[in-house]
Amino acid sequence: MTATSAAHDLERATLDKAADENFPVAPFFLPRAWRTDLMAVYGFARLVDDIGDGDLAPGGADARLLGVSATDAQDRLVLLDAFEADLRRVFDGTPRHPLLRRLQPTVRRCALPVEPFLGLIAANRQDQLVARYETYDDLLAYCELSANPVGRLVLGVTGTSTPERVRRSDAICTALQIVEHLQDVKEDLGRDRVYLPAEDMKRFHVQETDLAAPTAGASVRALVAYEAERARDLLNEGAPLVGSVHGRLKLLLAGFVAGGRAAVDAIAAAAYDVLPGPPKPGKVQLLREVGVTLRGEG
Repeated sequence: MTATSAAHDLERATLDKAADENFPVAPFFLPRAWRTDLMAVYGFARLVDDIGDGDLAPGGADARLLGVSATDAQDRLVLLDAFEADLRRVFDGTPRHPLLRRLQPTVRRCALPVEPFLGLIAANRQDQLVARYETYDDLLAYCELSANPVGRLVLGVTGTSTPERVRRSDAICTALQIVEHLQDVKEDLGRDRVYLPAEDMKRFHVQETDLAAPTAGASVRALVAYEAERARDLLNEGAPLVGSVHGRLKLLLAGFVAGGRAAVDAIAAAAYDVLPGPPKPGKVQLLREVGVTLRGEG
């Protein structure tokens, strides 16, 4: 296998993960230019998360592409530093990693700023250093780095960013991040991370050992229900964003809101027991929520 084909395979493997997200990344109904740009942004976001989670493809090819030695290839902070250096080449040079080379035309065409990309890298650095969050406000500050930049980049790609739309988008993205945390409680615990605020765990008399059980007890279910309702409230706060735009972008943003609502509904349908595995909505449920969101009924 040549170096070029290996790099292409890495790029493809990362982009293929879009199908597993709770929301549509670059659906077919969007203009081709938007789809191209949104997939480029997704590739960046997915790769930085894979670095932060230790989920890179085996073999160390990503590290080599970023100029990281085999000795340091398992050091996530070193990889994130190298990734940030390569990101900066997107703006003032030629990046090394194929996903960042893919991103460069999008950044230039859409005049995207560097700050949202740096936020996503900072969130993954924080994951290496902070494994617990004392308060809900602490968690919201983390989501400001880990989730909200994605929505801001979507608005940038589509040329629709305004302060009010950014505010609504931030609410939606934070909600989606909280929902993902609820779906992945067991998986996150396996990485020694807990994204349920400690103050809320105390309020509902939940210990970390309770999160390792095969199924959730009453206290864990009550805690998950409480956090799910917070996410639903944020989705409702952000939903007017959908009505502020038109055409195919309106359908895309409705898909984001509907994906979050359908995921919350799936968690509720599982009686808030997220420990056996992440509750996922079906396609029919998702399409129903899209319709509700477009009609402004939710």
